[in-house]
Formats: sequence, C-alpha cells, structure tokens
Amino acid sequence: MTLVIEPEKGAAARLSSSSSSSSLSSSPRLGASVGGAEEKEATPSLASHISDTSDPLSPLEHALTTDLRTEAEHEAARAELALTQTRTRTSIGSHASRPPDFEVVFDSDDSENPRNWPLWYRSWIIFCVSFSTWVVVLYSTAYTAATPGMMAEYNVTSTSIVTLGLTTYLLGLAAGSVVVAPLSELYGRRTVYLVCVFIFVLLIIPCGLATSLAELIIVRFFGALFGSAMVSNSPGTVVDVSSQKYLALAMSLWSIAPLNGPVTGPLIGGFVYQYLGWRWDNWIPLILGGVAFLLLLTVKETYAPTILKRKAARMRKELDDDRWWCRYEENTTTIDLLKVNLSRPFVLAATEPILWFFNVWISVIYGILYLCFIAYPVVFVQYRGWTPGLSGLAFLGIGVGTLLAIFLEPLWRRIINAHPRDPTTGTAIPEATAAVMSLGALLTPVGQLGFSWTCLPTSIPYIAPIAFGVPFGMGNTLCFIYGTNYLAAAYGNHAASALSGNTVMRSIFGAALPLAGPAMYASLTPQWAGTLLGLLEVVLIPIPIIFYYHGDKIRARSRVIKQMREDAARNEGRAAKHAARVARRAAAAAAKEGEMGKEMGKGGDVEAQAQGASGVLGELLNVL
Repeated sequence: MTLVIEPEKGAAARLSSSSSSSSLSSSPRLGASVGGAEEKEATPSLASHISDTSDPLSPLEHALTTDLRTEAEHEAARAELALTQTRTRTSIGSHASRPPDFEVVFDSDDSENPRNWPLWYRSWIIFCVSFSTWVVVLYSTAYTAATPGMMAEYNVTSTSIVTLGLTTYLLGLAAGSVVVAPLSELYGRRTVYLVCVFIFVLLIIPCGLATSLAELIIVRFFGALFGSAMVSNSPGTVVDVSSQKYLALAMSLWSIAPLNGPVTGPLIGGFVYQYLGWRWDNWIPLILGGVAFLLLLTVKETYAPTILKRKAARMRKELDDDRWWCRYEENTTTIDLLKVNLSRPFVLAATEPILWFFNVWISVIYGILYLCFIAYPVVFVQYRGWTPGLSGLAFLGIGVGTLLAIFLEPLWRRIINAHPRDPTTGTAIPEATAAVMSLGALLTPVGQLGFSWTCLPTSIPYIAPIAFGVPFGMGNTLCFIYGTNYLAAAYGNHAASALSGNTVMRSIFGAALPLAGPAMYASLTPQWAGTLLGLLEVVLIPIPIIFYYHGDKIRARSRVIKQMREDAARNEGRAAKHAARVARRAAAAAAKEGEMGKEMGKGGDVEAQAQGASGVLGELLNVL
C-alpha cells in the first residue's frame, strides 16, 4: 500500500491500494503479521544457523499476546461498525464512509512499521524489555535469600509463614497476566510498560521500609500484579520487531535474561543479604527497576494495531478528511476485554482434555522449580554450612542448563523439521514439538533425583548436586518453551486463551508448593523429599510421549479444535464462492466488452462501405 499525495482541490490525499496491501495479515496479534517486509539491513552472523524452512516457533506469534480475541470476533466487531455509528474516540462513520482506498495499513517500506526500524534499534528494544522482565523475575526469588533476616527482624519462627512473600508474589504475577497485562490492546505496549513498571518500582519502597511481615507480604502481591505486564507483554514486543525469518533467534536472545531470573535472584540476593542486610534485597531491585524504567522510556510503541489507529487518527486530523480509517478501530472497552480474559481461559482449562494434562504437567514442573529455592538453602546453608552468598552459587547448575537449552535451539529446530509436515499448512505438525518436550520430561527428573541422592551426606562433594542442576534446568526450559509452543500450534486462534489459563495454573502451583517445602524437607529429610518430587516428575513423563505418538488423534477429538477446523472449512468455502463470483463477473464483463467491440466493429464496416460508395460516386461524377 502506498500513500500518494495528489493536488485534489487544494491539497487532499488519497491512499492508492496496490497488491502489496495483502501484507497486512488477517490476524492482528502482536502486530506480528503486519507489514511482513524482509530485513533490509545486514543480518547478524549469529542468525546464520536459522533455516529457511518453516519456523517451529511460529505458532507463538498467535499465542504470546494480550489480545485474546479471535479474528472471527474482530470481524464481528468490524461488521457491527458497518451497521451503526462508531463510538470510538475519533469519528469514523458507517461502513459506507470506510472506502477501501482510504484504509490505513503498513507499506512494505513504511518507516512506522516496527519491523522496518534499524537493526540496532530493534536489538536495543529487545535488550530493554528483556532486562526489565529480568528485574521483575529476579525480585521474586531474591526474597528467598533474605528470609533468615526477616525471621529475626519480625520474630517469626515458621519458615512457611515467611515464604508467603514468595507465594503472594507469584499469585500477583498470575492475576496480572489476565487483569493488567491485556490492557495493551487498548492503550498500546509502551503506555502499559511505563505505567506498570513505574508503579512496580514504587511498591518496592514500602517493602524495603516494611514494619511488619504482613505489610511486606501484601505489598509484594500488588507489586507483582503490575510487574506482570513485563512478563506477559515483552515476548509480544519481540515478535513485533522481528521478522519471521529471525523470530526464533530473537526469542532465544530475549529469553536468556528472564529464564535465568529465578536463578540469579538468590545468587545476587544471597550476597546482598550477607553483606548489606535483608532490606537491601529490596533496595537493589529498586535501583535495577529504576534503570529498567529509564530504558523503557527509549522504547517506542511497537504494537501494530495501536500504531495504525494513531496513524489513521493523525491523517484524519491533518488532512481534514474523515474517510481515513483503520481496521482495528472498533468499540472495545476495558470491561469487554476483562470479560474475555477472565472467562475463556478458564472455560478452556475446565473443558479441554489436552489442557488438563498439559496444565498439570507444566504446573508441577514449575512448582518443583520454585520449590528448589527452598530446598537449596536447606541443603547448602543448614546442612553444609555455606554462607547465604555462597549458597546462591549452587544455583549456577540450573542456570547453565537453562542456557544450554536456549543455545541448542538449532539442534531442536532440526529435530522438529525432520518430522513430516502438515499437508494443509506445510509446517511442522505440533507432535514434532513433542519430541523435544519428551526429552525435557526425561531430563527434569534425572536432575531432580540426582540432586536428591547426592545432596547429602556432606561427604559427597558439593559439585555433584550442583552438576545435577544442569539437566534439571535444561529439562525445565525445554518443557516450558516447547510445551507452550505445542499448545500454541494446537489451539491456533484460541492459543492465547489456552496459554493464559496455563500461566495462571502454573503460577498457583509455583506459589503453593514452596509453602509445603520447609515442613516437607524437615520431616522427610532433603533426600526423601527430593526423591518424592523426582518420582512425581517420573510419573508425568508419559504425557508428552503419549502426545508425540497419539497427539493428532487427541487433537481431533477436541471440541474447540474441531470447531476451529469447521470454521476454517466454512471460511475456505466462502472464499472459494467469492472467488468464483468474482471470476464470473469478470468473465461477464469481458464478454460484454467483446460484444460492444463487435457492435463497434460492425458500425465501422458500414461506415467504411458508405465511404467506399461515396468514393465510387465521386469518381463517376468526375468522369461525367
């Protein structure tokens, strides 16, 4: 689509549509499909390993979003605008006043398209949102390193009561993922980032100055509620600024910091508590949060629907022409948005058997991961006599495993692309992703059981339990990333709702299990408690394996997926009928033009005969 300014009676403007307008995808999610221009600048050498074949992580484009509406719902909203006067902030008028030539979309070389921004700036954006997300996640587990100080300060003898600070934080992240974070659909990512991170940073102050444990526990919930905006929306920003070809690389680079946030929390928090006191485990995140807020000030809006809506409003004002419009200008209220976010994810979670198994599997793994932040201090501080700072170093094994899972992405990609492709889409089937999930499901209990059997007695070298953190961290990361991708590929337009319910459930597990950790490790000993958890993970190993072999049959029985396929078939049928109608009209128009040409031809023959006769008559007269 090209913007052409023509001198129409004093300076009006028209938007001439070309075939390139098809670059605007039918899906508004994350702006990921909008203006799909290829990279113009030189790509980094790190990206050389990315294959040109279909991206196994491509379903995440439709899932890592705060816009939980399906395209069908967007079309319904736009159809309503065709019948009634719009109630948006700018008057767009009825459908009759929305001519196609005046639709505002991204051109392939549009400078407002985030994917056309300079490579250095898009890389900077990914760094800023990754760092900010890391601060939010780090603050969740840095708390665990300071629990001895808080117990002494507030005269608390129960570790479980102090652990409530971790529990409420994870519950805040869960609540925020369905309440606060989706507001970016209404106000854009940048506005939500700045407002939520600013409030998140402010709420750290009362935690550092808390005069009671209850005050600290409650405030942490609300801090996480606003901090969740970064955890939920930053993957969407990465998709906004990344081309399809390099999306997997960008997502991998972004995930390095957030996925290691739980590990770096006790690592940094342990040394801070040891040398500066437990309150500084709040002041350091406060400083880091302030830096994150300043970094986010340099990030422009990346959410394509918001950019296009603002562009349409600007053109209507500057050109004084109400015909300019954008397909995302529809009457969406905060109440409507919350209804979608608070209903559909839980309806799917309650009615879809696929989600029953995946939600339980991923939630248990996630809960056991956060239980490690209780178990490691017990083993290394209480039994091995390490200082709080040194005990944080024990988490390095999990961190190394996480990084290995991220950096081996080319290997996982080759494994997935080696599987048969879906004949209808040409992409890897979701069950191909289950191959990597199954590997993660095997590595996780190996790491958990290995740690449990080598953590004690203290005569066993400390390097052994730390080393078993490598397969544990690697398995967790593979389960989270590729389990999420499987759900995204399976549920298509409903993926965001499916993943939202999964996020809430796993956060609840992550919040609840640490509460039982202190009592469990005290009564069963670390060896038996860890063995029990490892065996629980062993019991869950068959879930991804079953989906690997029988996932296509299971998906075929899903009510939601079946409905999606029927809708897709109907849409294809409608598209085919529309194309046939257009072809018939074109053929009829061509036939009509042919008949008119013949009539004109006949008229030309008569005229030629008359001219010929006139010429002959003239010659006879000359002879006479």
